[in-house]
Amino acid sequence: MKPVPFLPAAREEFLAAAHHYDTAAPGLGDDFIAAVERAVARIAALPEHGSPHLMGTRRVVLRRFPFSIVYLLEPEAVLVVAVAHHSRRPGYWRDRV
Repeated sequence: MKPVPFLPAAREEFLAAAHHYDTAAPGLGDDFIAAVERAVARIAALPEHGSPHLMGTRRVVLRRFPFSIVYLLEPEAVLVVAVAHHSRRPGYWRDRV
C-alpha cells in the first residue's frame, strides 16, 4: 500500500468540513471524518479503483456526504489534492495539480 498524504489545502478543506458538520450536529463531524478515513483506506489499497477525473486525477465519491476525494497517482504515494464539496465550482482545485 502506498502512503496517502494530503496537500495542505486539502487537509484544510477536510478539517473545515468536519468542523462544520460537528457544529451542525454533535457527532456528525466524527461521522464525516470516519467516511473520509474509509475512502482514504480504499484509495491506499486500490488507488486505480477511483473514477478518472479532471487533469489526470481520480476521485472517490463519499456515500453519505456530498464530497469527493480527488487524488493523483504518483510513483511513491497517492496525493490527495482536494476534499471537494459537490456544490463548489468543478475543478476549483486545478491550480494544485
